[in-house]
Amino acid sequence: MGAPPTRPADRVFAKPRRRLVSAVAALVALLAVGAGVLAGLATPAPRPADAPAGEFSAGRAYRNVEVIAAEPHVAGSAANDRVREHLVRVLRGLGLETEVQDAVAPEAGQLSGAAGGATLARVRNVVARLPGTDPTGKVFLVSHYDSVQTGPGGNDDAAGTAAILEVARALTTGPRPRNDIVFVLTDAEEACLCGAAGFAADHPLARDGGVVLNLEARGSTGPVIMFETSRNNAKLVEVFGKAAPHPVGTSFAVEIYRALPNDTDFTAFLDRGFVGLNSAYIDGGAIYHTPLDVPARMDRGSLQMHGDNALGMAREFGRTDLGDLRAGHDDTYFPVLGGLARYPGWLTLPLAAAALLAIGALGWLLRRRGRATAGTLAAGFGLTLVPVVVAPLGAWLLWAAITTIRPGYAELLDPYRPVWYRLAVVALSAAVLFCWYALLRRRVGPAALAFGGLAWLAVFGVLLAVAVPGGAYLTAVPALAGALAGFAALATRRDGPWPVVAVTLSAAVAVVILLPPVVLLFPALGMDMGAVAALVAVLLGLAVLPVVDLLHPRAGGQRGLLALRARRLGALPAAAAALAALVLAGVGLAVDRFDAAHPVPTHLMYALDAGTGKAAWLSREEKPQPWTDGYVDGTVSVADDFPGLGATELRGGPATAAPLPAPKVETLSDTRNGDQRVLRVRVVPQRQVRLLTLHVDTTTATVRSASVAGRDVPVVRRAGRWGFGVVFHAPPPEGVEVTLTLVPRGGAVSVRAMDASDGLSGVPGFRARPAGVGVVGSHSSEMLAVARTYPL
Repeated sequence: MGAPPTRPADRVFAKPRRRLVSAVAALVALLAVGAGVLAGLATPAPRPADAPAGEFSAGRAYRNVEVIAAEPHVAGSAANDRVREHLVRVLRGLGLETEVQDAVAPEAGQLSGAAGGATLARVRNVVARLPGTDPTGKVFLVSHYDSVQTGPGGNDDAAGTAAILEVARALTTGPRPRNDIVFVLTDAEEACLCGAAGFAADHPLARDGGVVLNLEARGSTGPVIMFETSRNNAKLVEVFGKAAPHPVGTSFAVEIYRALPNDTDFTAFLDRGFVGLNSAYIDGGAIYHTPLDVPARMDRGSLQMHGDNALGMAREFGRTDLGDLRAGHDDTYFPVLGGLARYPGWLTLPLAAAALLAIGALGWLLRRRGRATAGTLAAGFGLTLVPVVVAPLGAWLLWAAITTIRPGYAELLDPYRPVWYRLAVVALSAAVLFCWYALLRRRVGPAALAFGGLAWLAVFGVLLAVAVPGGAYLTAVPALAGALAGFAALATRRDGPWPVVAVTLSAAVAVVILLPPVVLLFPALGMDMGAVAALVAVLLGLAVLPVVDLLHPRAGGQRGLLALRARRLGALPAAAAALAALVLAGVGLAVDRFDAAHPVPTHLMYALDAGTGKAAWLSREEKPQPWTDGYVDGTVSVADDFPGLGATELRGGPATAAPLPAPKVETLSDTRNGDQRVLRVRVVPQRQVRLLTLHVDTTTATVRSASVAGRDVPVVRRAGRWGFGVVFHAPPPEGVEVTLTLVPRGGAVSVRAMDASDGLSGVPGFRARPAGVGVVGSHSSEMLAVARTYPL
């Protein structure tokens, strides 16, 4: 018997040759759109040092990078002094009013203070001003010039600092702006954001607020992303889209960052009511905060992009009336082929609701036209959850397997060469989607499965509009485009080209919307969170299901060998994607090996109790690498002996005591006022250190109030014996004065002083790391801490 006739509903491109041509044409169109999207995310070519004076030149800026990042220059160090002198010399050489703000400032955000206590630092910010001709306000260009103790900060943040120096040079070559431009190069960002906090709170130029453009880096390459804004950002985003030559930024990134426990200098300005934008490049995160963050590792295209955008925005804000930049709402915005699409945030929920209604109408029309039944539509909707759940789970399991093979990845933000692993996750997501579609296509039907995918996109759009408004566009816009394409396809001749044209246009919208987050989420969250990128990749796949369907033989009408052949052909895309995922993961393991240029990261500290003479090696590695394992064994708590290191459990091992002095605690005055005792002490380091801590034993006294270097600090009581403490970064050699108002519990009051320096090479028993073993990017790596308890 011959095959039964094809149903009218399944005649769309029923002829194999016509279907193949349609599939190729649609895929070529989508690949072209995808290439355009990726081109819009690419960094520009760096301009040479002889570029025109009014332009930003990465070549010129890089000369300053080499000076700034010649060596690690943590706040308070002699190397940091040399960097600051260079900055002042450059800015004064441009004819700018330049000063150094020398102050004691508290921390901003919630970084180190949560671990050790109330946190402050001595900061020396470099501040320069280009006066405006008729100011309506001030524009602040901000970056930090200090580095971590473990690396020279070639990218973080010599890139931002050098970019601002070059922007300042470019601005001084042309007409003066209308508004004041203030260049703020902050100190002690890595320690506690204290430099920015001190400027925003105390400097006269910050008194009336203004617009802040903060420049950061958390890697070595990739596009510069505008990832954070102040609230009610519509007018700011409008200027960004108009003035930045490379406007890569999404309201989704803003929503993600607001939910994360991360801070930059920008936080200190937001806390003081400033408005503004925060930008950074974030790919290449393996070298972040490590000795490998040297100038040579910098992608100068990323530096060029940083500078182009900063210069463009400085000029635009410099000429804009800054009197009213606070709109009544946030904008929804996202990159579109090198530009920026945006719409008012108040449209978010109506747009998501419209998409959901449109999908409902499409389902009704599919039933009416005989393309699906109520049962198949329900099945399509329910079964679509399978790839939505399985693909992220598969990505998580894949990375768990890779980190089991290569455990050193657990200490990295991202692998050194992550592209193969990222492609493997995308291929795995595609394999899950293609397999799911091939298995269900004949049973449920292409129309019902496409409906199910669009329906979930619309549902997610409504959920995001309520919970994460800035991210609702990711699914609401593709869902609405898919619904409109479905209406167009159903309204045109079934065996003509227009249905494929409609679904291809809809798929192109999805590629434009969803491909950038797939690309950007990997460096933003790291491979450990690759499941999130896998989820977005599956959502993209669901939005393009009608095009995916063209890769399969026509639906319906096959029996026997024809049906078997159709199933085999339908399984090819899934098999090819699964094979690609395995091959790509294998290539990643083969290519991204640890070696001298790409060392496995390790974390080690040394802690000495100068009172008892006991010392210990400490590490934050949960599963110590073989090198670290030679120093530490079991889990230990240091909360009682070294409260300045926080209360988290560490790996520890015995160490030989080094002949190192603890900081001294000198009593300057001791008075009583009723039941209260006012102690004024000075904590004096006995060696060159980068921080001091002082903690009070709250079993011996209750702390009522405290001040450090003349600044009042909050009294936050923590659990444990040392319930109150202060942390002071970049202390002067003469020490730090602390005043404590206490209610004694009888007898002497116990305090514990600790200092910390960097470098373990002189410690007894320390063996230099061999080639292929590196230092993890951490504020406590290579720390040498010495503590002692004093009865007062």
